[in-house]
Amino acid sequence: MSKKRRVIFIDNTHPFLFQRLTELGFSCEAHYSTSREEILNQMSDCFGLVLRSRLRIDAAFLARGNELAFVARSGVGLEHIDIETAEQRGVQVLSSPEGSRDTVAEHAIGMLLMLMNNLGLADRQIRAGRWVRAANRGIEIKGKTIGIIGYGNMGSAFAQKISGFGARLIAYDKFKSNYADALVSEVSLEQVWAEADIVTLHIPYLPENYHFVNDAFLQRFQKPIFLVNTARGTILNTVDLVKNLQTGKVLGAALDVFEYEEQSFENLKPTELPEPFQYLRSADNVVLTPHLGGSSVESNEGHARVLAEKIEKLFC
Repeated sequence: MSKKRRVIFIDNTHPFLFQRLTELGFSCEAHYSTSREEILNQMSDCFGLVLRSRLRIDAAFLARGNELAFVARSGVGLEHIDIETAEQRGVQVLSSPEGSRDTVAEHAIGMLLMLMNNLGLADRQIRAGRWVRAANRGIEIKGKTIGIIGYGNMGSAFAQKISGFGARLIAYDKFKSNYADALVSEVSLEQVWAEADIVTLHIPYLPENYHFVNDAFLQRFQKPIFLVNTARGTILNTVDLVKNLQTGKVLGAALDVFEYEEQSFENLKPTELPEPFQYLRSADNVVLTPHLGGSSVESNEGHARVLAEKIEKLFC
């Protein structure tokens, strides 16, 4: 009988993935709180790793995996995995954006509605005994031009779900072409700057995307905009966002992600949070949520099923 291929689960995922890989003949081991050093000592005959974002899978980590065939990230972002080294070593790096595309899109729309209709502010005012109507009059999405930056799983799902609101949808994606469909027009970034009333961000973190949205970027818009970021915090320069909120170039911002998050995205960095974040906390035209966009009840299982299918297709 051939030796079972070991798969180490560094993080706890939906139980479907552990169960399914076991059914497929893998020897699955739970190491949800095991230290990096202890896992490194067990890597020599490890066939696969399953993780979220607890540990960084860098070149030194990958070098210990003589039999390593895959690294499966339950979720979307891969910034904590050395993809270049993995490719050099023939290690497949898998992720599961398909598992949360719908919930991210719904969350982005919910935040946008909350922002443009002052729902959070009005709720807080009523709870404080204030009945404010005229100042909280909303702005309709209908008739606006929405610029979708990044038209992969998340951007296209957002387009599908927002399409019933009567807005014009334009999309820019530097990695894709010929993706225009019945929902969106494929445009240049210059056209987004010229025409958008609302901008939603759906791009991954890559080194070249660090502070992709900065003061120079925001100044290029011909009209004041509403901005939604459910992608990655580090693609947005918070200092520059605050500056443009203060000048009115950005009419309002809805942020599910922040550049001040820990690697695990479970908390903000345990240091005194800087002044720009304090401004966001106090601003009435800002909506904030704690990196919840991809974290629905359904998406947890969705990520597990997507990864199980990909691993089965590649290795069984």
